[in-house]
Amino acid sequence: MTIADERATAKKPGAFRSWFFDGLVDKSGAHQGPHAKTVEKTHSWWRVMCLTGVDYFSTLGYQPAIAAIAAGLLSPLATIVLVVLTLAGALPVYRRVAQESPNGSGSIAMLERLLPWWAGKIFVLVLLGFAATDFMITITLSAADAAAHAIENPFAPSWFAGNEVLITLVLVALLAAVFLRGFREAIGIAVVLVAVYLALNVVVIVVSIGQVLASPVVVSDWWTTLNTQHGNNPLIMVGIALLVFPKLALGLSGFETGVAVMPQITGKSTDTVTNHAGRIQGARRLLTTAALIMSAFLVTSSLVTTFLIPQKEFQAGGQANGRALAFLAHQYLGPIFGTAYDISTICILWFAGASAMAGLLNLVPRYLPRYGMAPNWVRAVRPLVLVFTTIAILITIVFRANVDAQGGAYATGVLVLITSASVAVTLSCRRKRQPRRAIAFAIVSLVFVYTTIVNVIERPDGIRIAALFILGIIIVSLVSRVQRSFELRATSVALDATAVKFVKDDAEIGAVRIIANEPDGGSAAEYRSKNTDERRYSHIPQRSHTIFLEVHHADSSDFEEDLFVEGVEVHGFRVLKVNSGNVPNTLAAVLLEIRDITGTVPTIYFEWTEGNPISNMFRFLVTGAGEVAPVTREVLRESEKDVKRRPSVHVS
Repeated sequence: MTIADERATAKKPGAFRSWFFDGLVDKSGAHQGPHAKTVEKTHSWWRVMCLTGVDYFSTLGYQPAIAAIAAGLLSPLATIVLVVLTLAGALPVYRRVAQESPNGSGSIAMLERLLPWWAGKIFVLVLLGFAATDFMITITLSAADAAAHAIENPFAPSWFAGNEVLITLVLVALLAAVFLRGFREAIGIAVVLVAVYLALNVVVIVVSIGQVLASPVVVSDWWTTLNTQHGNNPLIMVGIALLVFPKLALGLSGFETGVAVMPQITGKSTDTVTNHAGRIQGARRLLTTAALIMSAFLVTSSLVTTFLIPQKEFQAGGQANGRALAFLAHQYLGPIFGTAYDISTICILWFAGASAMAGLLNLVPRYLPRYGMAPNWVRAVRPLVLVFTTIAILITIVFRANVDAQGGAYATGVLVLITSASVAVTLSCRRKRQPRRAIAFAIVSLVFVYTTIVNVIERPDGIRIAALFILGIIIVSLVSRVQRSFELRATSVALDATAVKFVKDDAEIGAVRIIANEPDGGSAAEYRSKNTDERRYSHIPQRSHTIFLEVHHADSSDFEEDLFVEGVEVHGFRVLKVNSGNVPNTLAAVLLEIRDITGTVPTIYFEWTEGNPISNMFRFLVTGAGEVAPVTREVLRESEKDVKRRPSVHVS
């Protein structure tokens, strides 16, 4: 929490306002649910895997049908290509991400460190747009598929038919209600849902394999038809499978969530704040086990659904559209088991939305407020829940709760995040002089780049939706940055012993006079001239003590900063030095800290800044400098309403 936040929370809010804005966020702005930065209670890696699994494993509810629509009779071969890419591409990438980002920040944080200044911030905003696309479409697509399973159930009320949008909206609203009430601990629920769901899928697939073995003619018929369609040429089949597999990219979802939940994993007793070997090992086990389980289910489900379900049933209006395994459950195990399977599928699909919502609530407050690119209320969960729910409602209405129509946007978000992770890992290996690994990950990156481009070309609706999210995030971020220009940005201000002695010595003789000095050559003549000019033009008494305050420029794109003020003597002059990317806000924060330490209200002296006021304004917004004196006064005026306690600003 920044100093400004502390002042804002000093006022006692009403009961509703307190409930609405506190939500599930602690004083540091970190989410207290399953995606918290620091977690009081951690869990075994396999239990945390179930939290990831409600997103990853739930794609079995619709993935086989999507694969059948995308690849037709080549669905099993295209799925095998997807599995190879999963195990040989995405899995090694995210095992490396887990190693380098053990605090749950994922590949976005890795790329943020590689790109300095505003380039890094803008790039992160773009990635956040794709992440928002991924998570938001997870919510709406999963709810839409849950609605499809409910409607197709033989025991469903007759009025369900034709009301896909209404049922989906109800599920989205129920999801919002859970988070508004308080989403505290999801892992226990996730373990039960994943265990039941996977067990039922094992039963369905085993029974379906039995049906295939009992009627092997379905395999020969499939093979005959496949050869007829593709001229009995295996190379053509493999080529087509390679071309269409980008449409199956939904089967890659879950990896980004897998690294986001890392703080939930119990590490070793030897783990420390800087050494997370146990947590990293657990995360790698999580990712590997989940990938192997999902790969086995993807291949077997693709085979049995292709062999046993007529292709026409996968098309829009068909009984297997969006629910291939559920179709087999009803057909071979009866309506009672089929209904149990439907209920399990509906629950895990709905809870996949909960995992996605938790991911959003973790991701957005982690970056945007720290960049100054979101209002302060973004730190609270409940307002964000309403924002995301409103967006989910709009997406559901626009897409008419159609699973197939949302697949392109979902795949785009998933693929861009995996591609960015691959690039981040490649760059990391190059930086650490690991050429063989860098080449291997570069090849994986190229494959994912190709996959992403093909997906965008074939399903441009995905990039359009992502572009809307990106545009929205950038506009809101820039407006917020401008609106928050006059806030105190320091998360903390600390003065070393020498600096404290300087200000306390002056306070004891009645006045703390600070001269703002722009660091230059650091010569004795520079300090002597500055001191003489300020005493002459600002009428500082000749015998009064003065202290120079210098802000040494750092990354101006940063918003929140921990300030450390160092006291030094330079050519006989006392100087306070602080590193910061923003000059006026930093000066104001240091002045207020001096007041609080000494009990004396300080005075600061400036010279007018040369240049056009408009250009100086843009300099301030971009570089953190510009018209320093008036901006410092405005920051002080905004942060301290009591004139008697507000540090004075003199400009000559």
